[in-house]
Amino acid sequence: MKLALAQFNPLVGDVEGNAARIVAMAREAHERLAADLVVFPELALIGYPPEDLLLRPGLHERVERALHALAADLRGIDVIIGVPLLDGAQLFNSALFLSGGHVAARYDKWILPNYSVFDEKRYFAAGNRPCVIEVAGVPLGLTVCEDIWHPEPAAAARDAGARLIVNINASPFHRGKHAERLEVLRDRVVETGLPIAYVNMVGGQDELVFDGQSLVLGGDGDLRLRAEAFTEGSYAVEIGNGEPLPANIALEPEEEALLYRALVLGVRDYVDKNGFKGVVLGLSGGIDSALTLAIAVDALGAGRVEAVMMPYRYTASMSVEDARAQARHLGVTYREIPIEPMVSAFLGALADEFRGLPPSPTDTTEENIQARCRGVILMAISNRTGRMLLTTGNKSEMAVGYATLYGDMAGGFAPLKDLSKLWVFRLAAWRNRQSEAAGGVIPERVLVRPPSAELRPDQRDEDSLPPYEILDAILERFVEEDQSLEEIVRAGFDEATARRVALMVLANEYKRRQAPPGVRVTRRAFGKDRRYPITSGYGRGIE
Repeated sequence: MKLALAQFNPLVGDVEGNAARIVAMAREAHERLAADLVVFPELALIGYPPEDLLLRPGLHERVERALHALAADLRGIDVIIGVPLLDGAQLFNSALFLSGGHVAARYDKWILPNYSVFDEKRYFAAGNRPCVIEVAGVPLGLTVCEDIWHPEPAAAARDAGARLIVNINASPFHRGKHAERLEVLRDRVVETGLPIAYVNMVGGQDELVFDGQSLVLGGDGDLRLRAEAFTEGSYAVEIGNGEPLPANIALEPEEEALLYRALVLGVRDYVDKNGFKGVVLGLSGGIDSALTLAIAVDALGAGRVEAVMMPYRYTASMSVEDARAQARHLGVTYREIPIEPMVSAFLGALADEFRGLPPSPTDTTEENIQARCRGVILMAISNRTGRMLLTTGNKSEMAVGYATLYGDMAGGFAPLKDLSKLWVFRLAAWRNRQSEAAGGVIPERVLVRPPSAELRPDQRDEDSLPPYEILDAILERFVEEDQSLEEIVRAGFDEATARRVALMVLANEYKRRQAPPGVRVTRRAFGKDRRYPITSGYGRGIE
C-alpha cells in the first residue's frame, strides 16, 4: 500500500474553497505518487481552530453539502479527512474514510483537549469507540490529534485489529514542539508495537501557526518519513506487510530557522487570508523594526511592503542612516516623515490644560505623544493604501508594558509579539548570516548598539528595565513556567528585581488585552494561552 500524507493549508470557514483544494490535492497525490490512500489533517474541511463558527447551524449545512460533493468527486480515490460531524444534537470532531463515492467509515475523537490554546469541550462531544479500516489489505486504526498523546485510543485500535495507526492533526507550532511529538509517538509505538503515520496541518491562523512536519514511524520507533516544515504538499510512504518502508526524511531545521519560518508564514497567511494588499510599518533604526521588516519582505516580497521613518529631535542620526540603508538594501518603498510639527501642535493645544502641572519623575506624557503621532501617521497610510500596519514590539516589552497604547501598539498584526528581546537579537543575527554574501539584510550597527526607544535625550531601555539578559530570564520563569516569586529568587535572581518585574507583568494586562494578535512561537503566549484578569488584587500579596 502507498500512503500519502497531505500537509494542507486550509482557510478557516471556507468550506467550499477548502473542499475544492482537497479534491485537487487528493487527485494530484493519487496520480503523481500513485497513492492508495490520501490522508488529510484534523478538521481539514473547515480549518482549525474554527472557534464559535461551530455554533452556527449554517456551517454544518455547508459541511454536509460539501461532504456529499467530496465523496462523489473523489470516487476512485480513498481519502481520510477531518470534519466536524453533527449527529443529532451532538457535534463530533471526526475522521471520515471516503471510499467508493461515499463515507465508508467514521471515527470520533476520544480525547478532547481543553488547555492552552485548545477549547474543544466547548464544542464537541467525545467519541468512545475505535475504528479500523482496510486499505489494500492493510488494517489501519484511525485516531485524531490529542488521541495519540494518551495510551488508550491507540491501544484500542490495536486490540481492534489495526496494524498501523493513522493520526490526523491540527497541532500548532511552538519552540521545541517537534521533539515533544516524537517522544510521545515513540511512547505509543513502544506500547502498541505498531507503526504510526502522523499528518499535520500547515499554515497560519490568527495567532497560531502550524508547522506540518508530518512523519511516519516504524514499529521500531525509527523515522521512516518526515515532511518539510511549514510547506504545503503531499508526502508518500510505502507500507509493506503493515510496516512503512524508508522514504524521504527532511532534515530537521535548526531552531532559529524554524522560528523564523514560523514568523514568515504567520505574517504571510494573516495578510493574504485576510485580503490585505500588503503591509506598512514604522522603521526606527532599532532591532525590532529591522527584524520585522526582514520578516515582512521574506513573507510578502519587497513590492508589498512600505517602511516609514518618523524622526524627532531625539532620533539619532545613525538611526535614520540605518533605516535608509536597510530599506534600500531590501528594495521596499521608503518614506521619511518628521513628527516635530505634529508633536508641537499637540503640546501647544494642551498648554493650558497642563499649566501648573509639573511633570512627575515618571511622567511619560511627551514620550507617549511622540509614539501616538507616529501611530496616527502609520494608520493614515494604512487607511489610504489598504496596507495593514504591522506593529514591531516584542514579548519582553509587551510583558512589562514597555509600549504605548494607540502609539507603537497601534496596528493589525504583531509578528514579534511572542518573541523575547534576546530572541529578536538571535533571529536578526541568524537572518543576516543567511545573506552574508550581500552583507546581511540588517545593518550591523543595529545589532550591536544598546536598545533605545529614543523618546528622550540619551535614553536607553535599561534606564527603565533590567538588562534583557535578566529580564527575559525572569519573564520566562514567571510567564511561561508560572513560577512563584520564591522559586525565581531561589534560582538566583535578586528579589527586588524579580518582584518589580512580576508586578509590571500583572499591572499591564490591560495593555495586552488591547494589543493586536501575533504569531505564537512559545508554549505560553499572551492571549489564548495566558488569560489573566485586568482588575485584580493578586499583585498586592504576590509570592
